[in-house]
Amino acid sequence: MTDTSAITASPAATPVSALGRGGDAVASGIQAQFQLHYPDFSLDVTLDLPGRGVTVLHGPSGCGKTTVLRCIAGLTRAPRGALTVNGQVWQSASQFVPTHQRALGYVFQDAALFAHLTVQRNLEYGLSRVAPAARRVAFEPVVELLGLGPLLARLPQGLSGGERQRVAIARALLTSPELLLMDEPLAALDVARKQEILPYLERLHDTLDIPVVYISHAPDEVARLADYLVLLQHGRVVAAGPLTQTLARIDLPLPQGEDAGVVLQAVVDARDAQWHLARVAFDGGSLWVRDTGHPVGQRVRVRILARDVSIALAYNADTSIQNCLQARVDATATDYHPALALVRLEVGASPLLARLTWRSAHALGLQPGMPVWLQIKAVALIG
Repeated sequence: MTDTSAITASPAATPVSALGRGGDAVASGIQAQFQLHYPDFSLDVTLDLPGRGVTVLHGPSGCGKTTVLRCIAGLTRAPRGALTVNGQVWQSASQFVPTHQRALGYVFQDAALFAHLTVQRNLEYGLSRVAPAARRVAFEPVVELLGLGPLLARLPQGLSGGERQRVAIARALLTSPELLLMDEPLAALDVARKQEILPYLERLHDTLDIPVVYISHAPDEVARLADYLVLLQHGRVVAAGPLTQTLARIDLPLPQGEDAGVVLQAVVDARDAQWHLARVAFDGGSLWVRDTGHPVGQRVRVRILARDVSIALAYNADTSIQNCLQARVDATATDYHPALALVRLEVGASPLLARLTWRSAHALGLQPGMPVWLQIKAVALIG
């Protein structure tokens, strides 16, 4: 193991916000195709992922999420595979770039820090893996981004699980990767530690200019972090696309259950200090939500669960529900129980979902193209 005593990167290193973009990219995005077969499992996926932002691989246990990530990293070699990352060929019929030569960072469920090294020395190890002339990321911005300044002199055994994962992410970033892979980094943490680290992951999402492929089975992580969503089942891709549009699909074989709903991009456009509320505007309307301190003009995400949306044929002012929106019925499908209907609606250009019984849907006479009013009982502002 080779360490470096330098705390900062070379003068050529840039802040983390420019990571992975040393000029115009030859080709943006990740194009991958992997096929491999085990006695009890087969993987057959074709992916075309964005060249920046967070792509989340989502699906039930055993669907192939980690196998896909290992194939991208080169830790598992698919006999029939191809992989191009922002114009760089990492695997083809005639070429296979080994893992240690791929410009990637990998964060596992277990932080895997060197127990005998301080946080600073763990980070310097990541920095030392890149020649000074090739470093595109500086030490201090990464430390600041992930809030590690107060931890630099401590050993890993004195850190919480969330703190260890933040160190692991920082160490991966200091290798100046062209791609960051994260395999359920919050899976081993309890609820309190997850809430501790999620704001840092959101900051990472807003700052990085490289693609991140993130595995999660937790709907709240998907809602807070994903830009692009890939749904896997039995080693196959069943859906892939931008987060909002993919979550709003009702034709997928993967039932979302109580977590069915959409995530909308919105902007805070007003605040009501008397009642501690904020109004967020999206493409199609606006909603009042709890005021969590976001300034007017800030972009935020709102998560609207299908169970919190009711449908009416006319506007009703005599209700405690203040969020009422005009919408159009797009389609209906049977939900995870035969008594329940999942209704896809369009509010302007934004899709929403509502869950109700088929008896209610029949009583309302819901049909595609029909105008209706939505009453939204609760909206989660997720930052």
